[in-house]
Amino acid sequence: MTPLLITLLIVAGITLLIVIGYLNNAVENNKVERARNKLELSERLKRCETLNETFPSQLINAPLKLLMTRLELNLNQRLLAVERKSPRYPARIAELEALIAKGEDIPVNNPPAPILTEAKAKDVRFLLEVLHNQVVRATAEGFLQNIESKHWIKEIHHILVLLHIEFFNNLGQRALQQQQPGQARLAFERGVQYLKKQAEPKQYEEQRLYLEKLLARADAQVLDQMEPSEDAENELNEGLKSDEEETWKKKAMYD
Repeated sequence: MTPLLITLLIVAGITLLIVIGYLNNAVENNKVERARNKLELSERLKRCETLNETFPSQLINAPLKLLMTRLELNLNQRLLAVERKSPRYPARIAELEALIAKGEDIPVNNPPAPILTEAKAKDVRFLLEVLHNQVVRATAEGFLQNIESKHWIKEIHHILVLLHIEFFNNLGQRALQQQQPGQARLAFERGVQYLKKQAEPKQYEEQRLYLEKLLARADAQVLDQMEPSEDAENELNEGLKSDEEETWKKKAMYD
């Protein structure tokens, strides 16, 4: 073999090793990317399932239920593309497609969840944040159109306002039942101020007027508690008389 041929074979061998190393690295990177993608989609699917199953019935309607079901279907289909041999996704996809085919006649069987505490309000707010994030991601990925995305983002904000209305109303009503008009007044006042700060306050004028009536009722009860009772007035008068007698006696003693 000539020196030139040997050199060419060495160069070819080195090139082949480089190509093999590059291909192995590409395959490994592809495996890592697929695993990362699978993990991310699985996490998003879990959140969508929780959202779809547990969102309070008093804050959800058929169009919103339909959106949640579509988002969940999209993630199941994408996971099926990653895990083609998984038996889980085809059955769920068929179930979700059947529900979506019903359109706005889709059943809404979510459980009611009265917003009675601040902790519960925060839980539902977190679900709304999850929904908002899923809508934004689905839009960026081309699953939702921009015009549809804008509609749902506005609707999510509207539901957030309804959540606050229910929370302040329930908080105030419970305080009234517990004979705590001061606490009730604070809750109703917070609700009124919250609605006044909205970008479109006229949209919630009916709810604001309702909370203002409850606020006036709580104010009246606070004033009633501040007025002394008949027994208290009698005790106060007797105390004043005793003070006057003591003063008169001391004055007579020193005059």
